[in-house]
Amino acid sequence: MPSPKASSDDFPVLLCVPGINGPSEVHILPLGLGDYQMGRTGEVWKVVVKTTGELIYAGPGPVEVRKSPAPF
Repeated sequence: MPSPKASSDDFPVLLCVPGINGPSEVHILPLGLGDYQMGRTGEVWKVVVKTTGELIYAGPGPVEVRKSPAPF
């Protein structure tokens, strides 16, 4: 039986932030890639939801919001 193909919905949006004294941490975000806005003021990086202004992350960077390279 052929395996089902992954759809774009199977590739979640990820928030990648620096880990505390270790490797980066990755968090799954619930919205689409275009729904987030990143900004930086000095050393503080921020990620917010564009439509609501909800703060998702504020802290050290660098920070990346990206589509997962693999489905899960």
